[in-house]
Amino acid sequence: MKLIDPTAIIDPNAEIAQDVKIGPYSVIGAEVIIESGTIIAPHVVIKGPVKIGKDNRIYQFCSIAEDPQDKKYANEITRLEIGNRNTIREFSTLHRGTQKDQALTKIGDDNLLMAYTHVAHDCILGNEVIMANGASLAGHVHVGNHAILGGFTLVHQFTQIGEFSFSAMGSAVTQDIPPFVMVGGRPTRPHGINSVGLERQGVNPEIVRKIRKAYKLLYKSNLRLDDAIEEIEDLAGESTEISTMVSFLRNVTRGILR
Repeated sequence: MKLIDPTAIIDPNAEIAQDVKIGPYSVIGAEVIIESGTIIAPHVVIKGPVKIGKDNRIYQFCSIAEDPQDKKYANEITRLEIGNRNTIREFSTLHRGTQKDQALTKIGDDNLLMAYTHVAHDCILGNEVIMANGASLAGHVHVGNHAILGGFTLVHQFTQIGEFSFSAMGSAVTQDIPPFVMVGGRPTRPHGINSVGLERQGVNPEIVRKIRKAYKLLYKSNLRLDDAIEEIEDLAGESTEISTMVSFLRNVTRGILR
């Protein structure tokens, strides 16, 4: 059984594990590394430099590791790294980094990027992130573990998306979303915590209660942000979740949706 279709075009300098499957008419460029168990569907273009880990599934008509859409980019050597067990659905586009940042776009493990999603230059995705159909990240966006971006969510450049956060369909995210917070509406505003996502991950109900209290301090108490952070920090105790929220709030890049 042939694992690489004879119509696929593979650069001789590409490094491809023996069990990788590559479909008809896909194009694999130089400086591409594809590790064991990955499946590349028909009509996929992978340019490089890029390293694609194990057991990924990349569906038809995706464009992977193309030049960044940045007018300052001048053909510098930059990279894309994709971890393990990711699913990247039809017509998705993932671009390499730029020298303005770390010259790297990075995708973690076990993520689901649905059809027509876009990950721009210098973005960093954690693990088990879901981007629903048409969700798009501008450059330099960081997305934490377990975050969910609803269909057609648009995220402004340099924005941080906290872990376990959730954006509703059509959200326009122009400021940082703290961990565990749900946002939605027009204009996009916070709407409670992602309690369902936390419960699905088996987070202790007492921790969920603390997160809900932290949310009320941040959004319902009329405290200044610095004062709210101090109050939230007092809740933390041994809770890594609350400590994570405090650390995030102390290091926002564009202010928070509030």
